[in-house]
Amino acid sequence: MRTLLVLTAQWTLLLPALAWAGCVLWLAPLPLAARITAIFLHALGTLLPPLVRPGRWQGLIVPMILFAAVLAWFFTRAPSNERDWQADVAVLARAEFNGDTVTIHGVRHCDYRTETDYACRWESRTYTLADLQTVDLFVITWGAPGIAHTIASFGFGEAGYVCFSIETRKEKGEGYSAVKGFFRQYEKIYVVADEQDVIRLRTNVRREKVYLYPLKVRPALARSIFLDYLRELNRLRDRPQWYNALIANCTTSVRQHVVPYTPDAWLDWRLVVNGFIDRLFYERGLVNRDLPFAELKARSLINEKALAADTDPDFSRRIREGLPPRPPLE
Repeated sequence: MRTLLVLTAQWTLLLPALAWAGCVLWLAPLPLAARITAIFLHALGTLLPPLVRPGRWQGLIVPMILFAAVLAWFFTRAPSNERDWQADVAVLARAEFNGDTVTIHGVRHCDYRTETDYACRWESRTYTLADLQTVDLFVITWGAPGIAHTIASFGFGEAGYVCFSIETRKEKGEGYSAVKGFFRQYEKIYVVADEQDVIRLRTNVRREKVYLYPLKVRPALARSIFLDYLRELNRLRDRPQWYNALIANCTTSVRQHVVPYTPDAWLDWRLVVNGFIDRLFYERGLVNRDLPFAELKARSLINEKALAADTDPDFSRRIREGLPPRPPLE
């Protein structure tokens, strides 16, 4: 009985560790033959000792050493801002503070003909913090169950909206993989853009489903969160970070900007399985609750309005027509 328990514990530890290490080695920046050889040798060194000494804890020594070596290499890999980036993420935004005004350099506006055929320009825009009154949340889905992309949009009245889209910074020729997002394959970037860029891309070009929720956020809190986003822009220029699909993604990163200013900021599984984030906001009273949630969600879908607005300079106003109103501040 004791031998069976030890064997069960051994393989419960070994198989997940082997799977993780195999993914790390397969994604390593090495020639294909070197990756295959490394995986084979790692698997041999992990599986053979426990089979030779079944039911004995000493059989874990070699596998633990091999796993520790892969783990150490994985965590010593450093992110970089110096790569051959795709054109749409070639520029890192930065913020310049001057009293009650901020200037954001590198605000992106891409004119998309297709998802891969576009022309981008970057601008410097100055905003007065006293003009910041609203925060809206875009939730974008594309058919993957429980998975979404979220974009925060800060409203400055006549000065328009500033969007923050937390994304993977891809190199030329590189595509996105959900699996690779867990294994330090992409640097993280805060794309700062107008809505006609990051929202129109998703509604009119990719034809993803986009929901827009006006949030109940006090102006003072909105300004604190906005400034925290800007400070993170500057930190990422000096200290690049890895994107992580579990703990440093488009939604969990939003929470890090809210936590310092809201002591009741919550931890919830829907921050990770973020396709349900709008339901969480509904339960917390941050979005309109005059309607049942299903009806609120249906009325928050903006695709038809975005397709009709297309390149109209009044895009942001038109996609908000007929939305359920923002909850009143108490």
